[in-house]
Amino acid sequence: MYRFLLSRQWVITTLVALLLIPTMIWLGFWQLDRHDERAARNQRVADALAADPVPVQRLTSPGHAVTSEERYRTVTAKGRFDTDAEVVVRRRTNGNDRIGYHVLTPFVLDDGKVLLVNRGWIPADPASQSAFPKIPAPPRGETTVTGRLMPDETTEASGIRDLKDLPDRQIMLIDSAQEARRLGAPVLGGYLVQTAPEPKGDTPEQLGDPGRENAALNMAYAVQWWLFAAGVPIGWVVMVRRETRDRAAATTAEPEPTETEPATV
Repeated sequence: MYRFLLSRQWVITTLVALLLIPTMIWLGFWQLDRHDERAARNQRVADALAADPVPVQRLTSPGHAVTSEERYRTVTAKGRFDTDAEVVVRRRTNGNDRIGYHVLTPFVLDDGKVLLVNRGWIPADPASQSAFPKIPAPPRGETTVTGRLMPDETTEASGIRDLKDLPDRQIMLIDSAQEARRLGAPVLGGYLVQTAPEPKGDTPEQLGDPGRENAALNMAYAVQWWLFAAGVPIGWVVMVRRETRDRAAATTAEPEPTETEPATV
């Protein structure tokens, strides 16, 4: 009855089914690993944002690489803005996906070290992408700023090419080592995304809180792949039973041979 399973068509179908099952199981576990990674990152972000503010120099120093545990930590710094050495970071978007700049202003601390402060977003001038944009001024004199500590941006992490031939005072990536060479001063590793003082009037648009990654979606994908894996053998059995039934019905429908009577003379 099941000799048809040895046909070329059914052998290929069975082999494909046997290959799909472990592949789908592996894809499910891969999505589960992605879920765990995203959930861990979300927890680190939540812990960092909930931590009490600390002086920035407690977490970073010149040449220091900000770690994943230090990222998004709320830090404070006391000093003054140096607008003469201000630059803008090209091709950055705001919450409405409008293209503009991030304003990066050196903040000179009381001990002479420099903290890079991302003061927020300003729109680009559609008439000129090469001219230095008009930037609202920060508070004058000694100021205390608060914000989220961020690691230096890299091409590998951001996918943004760090172009060399750029208009004056415009950069593509925020790199503390590169800014230290430009400023000729000790620059703390990483940079600060300013959250306070809050903007008043004509100031750069502050950057929002970091979004959370959708870890639940990866868990849903994992369950989906495992259901697919379970469905493959079920589908194979259904196909075999259907083929068996169709063959049995075809055999029953064949007409039986009838005996012919001898001709009479």
